[in-house]
Amino acid sequence: MPHLRIALAQINTTVGDLTGSADRVVEQTRAAADAGAHVVVFPEMTLTGYPVEDLALRATFARASREQVDVVARRLAEAGCGDVLTYIGYLDTDETGPRNAAAALLGGAVVATQYKHHLPNYGVFDERRNFKPGTELDVVRVHGVDVGMVICEDLWQDGGPVAALGQAGVDVIVAPNASPYERAKDDARLPLVASRAREAGAPVVYTNCVGGQDDLVFDGDSMVVGVDGTLLARAPQFAEHLLLTDVEVPAQAPGAAGEFAGLTVRRRDLDVDIGDTPAEPGAPLEGPLIAESLPDEAEVWSALVLGLRDYVAKNGFRSVLLGMSGGIDSAVVAALAVDALGPDAVHGVAMPSAYSSEHSQSDAAELAERLGCHFRLEPIADMVKVYVDQLSLHGLAEENIQARVRGMLVMALSNLDGHLVLATGNKTELAVGYSTIYGDAVGGFAPIKDLFKTHVWQLARWRNDEATKRGETPPIPENSITKPPSAELRPGQVDTDSLPDYALLDDILDDYIEGDRGYADLLAAGFDAAVIDRVVRMVDAAEYKRRQYPPGTKITFKAFGRDRRLPMTNLWRETH
Repeated sequence: MPHLRIALAQINTTVGDLTGSADRVVEQTRAAADAGAHVVVFPEMTLTGYPVEDLALRATFARASREQVDVVARRLAEAGCGDVLTYIGYLDTDETGPRNAAAALLGGAVVATQYKHHLPNYGVFDERRNFKPGTELDVVRVHGVDVGMVICEDLWQDGGPVAALGQAGVDVIVAPNASPYERAKDDARLPLVASRAREAGAPVVYTNCVGGQDDLVFDGDSMVVGVDGTLLARAPQFAEHLLLTDVEVPAQAPGAAGEFAGLTVRRRDLDVDIGDTPAEPGAPLEGPLIAESLPDEAEVWSALVLGLRDYVAKNGFRSVLLGMSGGIDSAVVAALAVDALGPDAVHGVAMPSAYSSEHSQSDAAELAERLGCHFRLEPIADMVKVYVDQLSLHGLAEENIQARVRGMLVMALSNLDGHLVLATGNKTELAVGYSTIYGDAVGGFAPIKDLFKTHVWQLARWRNDEATKRGETPPIPENSITKPPSAELRPGQVDTDSLPDYALLDDILDDYIEGDRGYADLLAAGFDAAVIDRVVRMVDAAEYKRRQYPPGTKITFKAFGRDRRLPMTNLWRETH
């Protein structure tokens, strides 16, 4: 029975770092070869990183990407692993336009090239803007096994490449992917890969990238699924990993070439060049082949940590700065930052005003002590007084100037010491506009931007519980979790002065934003008409604020930004 040892190289790349990505390909292929692999599969757009967005339209970048493919092929041969069939993704271009491409490398040369057929144009994806679709599929025969390929969305959509390969006949399908994380994504991903394996009548080798790229984070979760839909191997989430698995297929004659499901299937017999010999089984694989999936809160926390860590590192920062108010949002952001970067790279600053409570300062100081990060106190009452007295400010103007003075202060410290400022706002606040532009909304990255307020509390309790289980000091002070949230911009202020209770508010927002439900749907769901009207008006009026908010890691189905793009000037209102 024909046999292949296949390696899934789940790696973390950075958009534009062609040489760095090439180095990773050579390094991982060499490791795969040492482990006895015959085939290694890298993620979608391996060399360029993903998504490249409008870099795809830059001819110099496309040309450099294509040239790097040939360089990698030669480097693999020079490194002594040229006999491993290596699949890498890259940006190509031809007379039609830019292409989302993948190449198969063997013997120091490119032996097959394929372009992505289904170009996603929903959610965070805008590939029809950047690429032209492919219409040909390259099947290669190696060690007596026919290997076909589909690229990311080609696996997620019905029909097209999977159907064509199933009709033409292949023994194994490799699927390079760059599938962004969202909460519980694996609940959809594994069943999908299993259904495609059954549809094609062949095992599917699904390699996904891992790491943060701007507001996206990729969770890896690479896997191999058998022809009957059985999970055979899976890599851990949120970590680079080289997953090896042995795949055996029934001995059979090569499949057909020609037109199938509207696509052209081409075939190339690599055994003519390397010798028509069965692959030798390697030493038995050690360790568990199927990594356990993370529980929900651990998965979300891991996504936020990785997204923050990679944004900081890939953009050349060494440290972060955030305002510590003693409240739940800044506490969770600080804990995330310490988990991502280590305590020495995290700098907190408390900025009490005339209206700040004693516990806001003591809770902030306790948080910094628990985390072991840097902390400083910078009172702002005198700075605020200058504005208030000179401009005769009162009411909302006086409240907001406090937030804006804090914003100026953290940005000044950022300029002084080179820290990346973290904004601490959550999705609920962004949704209803409960933030101050050029105040608490300042910063370069917003780690909890896609977390509803109730989820922030859940994560805080989970993180503390995990610390307790490990015998560590819980990082977040209990008072920050249990006290009523308040902006403390006027005497006795609490958030419920301006907003419905957060549990109710988040329920409505989840339906209105994530579910795109209209007024009638919300009413039918049992929400009060007056509350619906109030919340919807706040959300619709705050689009301009959201456009000016820093990027932050996407973890939900519909994050603010690429997922939800509404006009700022907009007279449509959900009404009775």
